Amino acid sequence: MNSKTRQLAVGRTKTFPCSYLDAKQEQLMVLQEDVIDAALFEQLLALGFRRSGSMIYKPQCPQCSACLPIRLAINEFSISKRQKRTLKNNQDLNWKIVDHKTEQQYQLYERYVNTRHSDGPMYPATPEQYDSFATASWMQPLFIELRLEDKLIGVAVTDVLPHSLSAIYSYFDPEYHKRSLGSLLILLQTQIAKMMHKHFLYLGYQIDESRKMNYKRDYRPHQI
Repeated sequence: MNSKTRQLAVGRTKTFPCSYLDAKQEQLMVLQEDVIDAALFEQLLALGFRRSGSMIYKPQCPQCSACLPIRLAINEFSISKRQKRTLKNNQDLNWKIVDHKTEQQYQLYERYVNTRHSDGPMYPATPEQYDSFATASWMQPLFIELRLEDKLIGVAVTDVLPHSLSAIYSYFDPEYHKRSLGSLLILLQTQIAKMMHKHFLYLGYQIDESRKMNYKRDYRPHQI
């Protein structure tokens, strides 16, 4: 951190059942600081931290190190043949960036979670639960909206930092699952990062043993 060293206070949660791996216990290292800004958060991202709402955390699990922080170096990213097909198959869609959350976005999120993730910790979806992880008191994310004509069918919640973008969460209309919209939203974020002259796109944690979390290695080259 430049020539000055800042000491940060952190704490640990109690252990609790892991959301991704059966029979595993999860524990988080949580930042305990009142003053956070985008530059500090970006430095913490590079150390493997993430945010959920205003909370900044890093897995510190007993007897497990499956959560691997992963990012893409934007100028080195190379799109695969499969990803090229995803772009080609969705040329009829349009997208825009919105700087605030909307009721329409939430309604799509609710349908997505209640349809595709009814076995997960985010079920059942509520407006309070959506706000609790998507937005932060110290930074306003962007919402990348994906539309088929006028119909909203996908959203990526993305943090914009001095030298990078951080993918917080993506969701889409389950009716259009064959379009690979989750992949499309990641590809869109790489394009937007390049347009904004950012160095990295942070994708959160890669968990090789989890079916829901092991897809991020498909974006190459990546950095763990």
